[in-house]
Amino acid sequence: MAKPAQRVIIATALIQSSVNTRRHRRQERNPIVLDIIDADFTNPAHGDMVVALLDEYARGPMGGGQPLSDYARANLAAELARRPAAGALVALQDGVPAGLAIYFEGFSTFACKPLLNLHDLMVSERFRGRGIARQLLAALDERAARRGCCKITLEVLQGNEPAKALYRKIGYQGYELAGDAGQAMFWQKKLAA
Repeated sequence: MAKPAQRVIIATALIQSSVNTRRHRRQERNPIVLDIIDADFTNPAHGDMVVALLDEYARGPMGGGQPLSDYARANLAAELARRPAAGALVALQDGVPAGLAIYFEGFSTFACKPLLNLHDLMVSERFRGRGIARQLLAALDERAARRGCCKITLEVLQGNEPAKALYRKIGYQGYELAGDAGQAMFWQKKLAA
């Protein structure tokens, strides 16, 4: 039998677990209110936010575990500004950058309509679990609808189960033309610089 002090600790742990579970459910029902802005790559403050968030993402396990190169940090905003098909959404929580979605407009030849490709989606570690990714994706849906896009595409790492669960929950699925041909795979060929 547990000693009285142990029972208090166990009971406290159970209560805290219950409170955390209720708090998590409440956060899912009532996501935090964010400002989601369309980044202006020519605005130095916006460029700094995009670079800082993308660098945090790159340093994490789903971004490869390496920081952005000095070249990328110095030139990313300007290079994105040169590309009219590029866009980014920045989620701000009380003015603090909390999440990022970088996207590019493409074109579906089969549908003969534009599409958006979500190239990078990240939520800063200290802001995770608050529904920010969902809100960024909803804002991306709005941008795609305004442009008359037929779909939004994205790539997700096979082992990124939390992201895959979110994407499925809001309507994304693996891309395939015909079931017997299988799902599309994302391939790359690196070119010499």
